[in-house]
Amino acid sequence: MIDDPGADEPSGHDADTVSHRVGDVGCTILHVDMDAFYASVAVRDHPQLRGRPVIVAAAGHRGVVLSATYEARAYGVRSAMPIAQAHRLCPSAVIVPPAHAAYAQASGQVMDILRSFTPLVEPLSLDEAFLDVAGARRLLGSPRFIGEQIRAAVREQTGLTCSVGVAGSKLLAKLATNAGKPDGLTVIPPADVAQFLHPLDVTALWGIGARTAHRLGELGVRTVADLIEVPLTTLERAFGANQAHRLAALARGEDPRPVVSDVPDRSFGAEHTFDEDVLDSERLTAMLLALCERTAARLRRAAVRGRTVVVKVRRADLVTLTRSRTLDHPTDRGQELYAAARGLYAGLRWERARIRLIGLRVSGLVSSAEATEQLTLGQADRGWREVDVARDRAVARFGEDAVTPARLLGGTHSARSGPHAGGMPVKPPQHPTPHGAGPPPGAPG
Repeated sequence: MIDDPGADEPSGHDADTVSHRVGDVGCTILHVDMDAFYASVAVRDHPQLRGRPVIVAAAGHRGVVLSATYEARAYGVRSAMPIAQAHRLCPSAVIVPPAHAAYAQASGQVMDILRSFTPLVEPLSLDEAFLDVAGARRLLGSPRFIGEQIRAAVREQTGLTCSVGVAGSKLLAKLATNAGKPDGLTVIPPADVAQFLHPLDVTALWGIGARTAHRLGELGVRTVADLIEVPLTTLERAFGANQAHRLAALARGEDPRPVVSDVPDRSFGAEHTFDEDVLDSERLTAMLLALCERTAARLRRAAVRGRTVVVKVRRADLVTLTRSRTLDHPTDRGQELYAAARGLYAGLRWERARIRLIGLRVSGLVSSAEATEQLTLGQADRGWREVDVARDRAVARFGEDAVTPARLLGGTHSARSGPHAGGMPVKPPQHPTPHGAGPPPGAPG
C-alpha cells in the first residue's frame, strides 16, 4: 500500500511510465471524498472558527450532528449523533446551523473539477464520487498522479480538502480513501490487496451490516482474514449460495461494479425532527402534508414522477417504523402523495406513542414524459395539476411560502428541518450565523 509518498511526477506520457514505480498499474478506479464537508465549508466561510471544534446541526436540542470538524471528532463526536450527546462530549464546540446553499455550490464546483479529468464520474452524494480514469492515463498520467492533481485542484478552487483512494475496484478505492483521511491519498496496488484487507474488521466490507456481522461472529469471524479462512461450504450453509459467494469475493477485494456516470436520483423526500416529542395526530398529519407538498414540488422540478411512497416515523424511544405502498400509477401531485402517506401513517399508529421525527420518501421514479395517467370514472380532466402548476410558478417568482395549503396557514409545518431530500439539500436559512461565533464576514454587525 502506498500512502501519499509526496514524490513529484511528470505529466503527460512520461507520467504513465511512473505508474510502474508507484505501483498503481491496474488501479484505474478513484474514490474522492470531501473531508468533513459541511463542517469544512463552515470553517472556510467563517475563518474565525479555524482550529476550533465545530459541529453542524439544525437549531434546537433535538437535532442530530450533520458534520463535525476533526477537532470535534477527537472528543468522540460523530455524524448522526444526537446534538445533546455531542455537546456533553465536547462542551466547547461551536454549533453552526446548516448552510445548504453553500454546500450545493461547493458540491457543484467539486463535481465540475472531477469531470474535467474524466467524464466517467459517478456521484454518490454531495461530497463523494467514484471516477474511472482508465481512458485518461495516456493524456493525464498515472492514476496516482491524477489523484494528486484532483486534490490540488479541489484545494485551489474551493478552499476545501478531499481524500482520494486509488485501487482496482470500487470497494478497495473507498476503503483506501477511509485509510487516508483526512487530506490524504492512498493507493492499493493489486499485490498489496491481501495485506491491506486482512486486518480489517468484516464490517468494513461493503454490504456487511450488523446482522450479517453477528452471524459471521457466530462462525468465529471478526476480521477479513478470518473470513478468508472459512470454507465456502460453511458460508453456503449459513447464508445461502449467492450470499456466500459474494462474501468470499468481498474478502478477496473483488468488486465488478463499473463506474456509472450521471446516475439519476433514485428517490426524493424530506423529513422533520420536532423540537419536542409530539402526540397530537393533527399536528403530525399536517407536517406530513407539508412534506408531501415539498416532495411533490421537487418531483415536478425534476420532471419525474414516483410510484412508491414510504413513510417513516421515529418514536420518542428512538424506535423507527416505516411503511410503504406502491401506487397504481406514478405521480408528482402532493394530494395523491398525501392520500397514500396518510393511509400509511394510520397503519403506523397502532399504539399511542410520542413522535420525534416524521419523514416521507418517494421512489420508483419515471420520467414525466413517459408516465401515463388513467382517469377514474367521474374524475375531472383538469383540476389539481393546474393548481400545482400555478403554485410552482408563484413559488418560483415569490418564494416557497407564497402559496401553501390552507390547512398549513399559521402553523409551523415547514419541512425544512430534514438535512437531505433525495440526496440534495432542502432550503437553508438565508443568513446562518455560528452560535457564539459572531456574524459572518461582511454581515451587518
